[in-house]
Amino acid sequence: MSTEGPAPLARLVAELSRLPGIGQRTAQRLAFHLLRAPDEEAFALGEAIREVKEKVGLCEECFNLAEGPLCRICADSNRDRTTICVVEEPADVIPFERTHEYRGLYHVLGGALSPIDGVDAEDLKIAELLTRVGRGGVSEVVLATNPTTTGEATALHIAEQLRGQVAVTRLASGLPVGADLEHADEVTLGKALAGRRSIE
Repeated sequence: MSTEGPAPLARLVAELSRLPGIGQRTAQRLAFHLLRAPDEEAFALGEAIREVKEKVGLCEECFNLAEGPLCRICADSNRDRTTICVVEEPADVIPFERTHEYRGLYHVLGGALSPIDGVDAEDLKIAELLTRVGRGGVSEVVLATNPTTTGEATALHIAEQLRGQVAVTRLASGLPVGADLEHADEVTLGKALAGRRSIE
């Protein structure tokens, strides 16, 4: 037996530590928790992982996560089909849905433009977005890529591709609700000033 314990335990720790945000110590705690947990609880976790890998894929229309050809949003006939919100990753859809403010459709790019990392327009689902808009019926595309250098570059590239076809909007950026001005950095404050609007 090695200092890390039995080989199966060491393998579990190694696999858990490969997860994002999970370091060696956290992986060890999780592994020991699973070891102490009742069999049915530990096996349920394993089965959930297997099921998600076997049954969850990408929506054929918007490339969000789906358990069939279409995700639940694209399959929902009550959604506003004139608006498409463009996001980088499937995880970005969740916060929008939690707001209960947006009732349109989504389009997941699968990343952001980053030539330095070898990610070009052809590597993202931009052509598929242009095809969706080209079919007609869409009046607005909301660019909700992350407010990072790569996210901004992606938004500008898509806006250029859609110029003259539909209204293209960008999420407002600036100060979070409840924030103090003294804690805002210059870039955030500058974005808030540039995006100011009149009070009705």
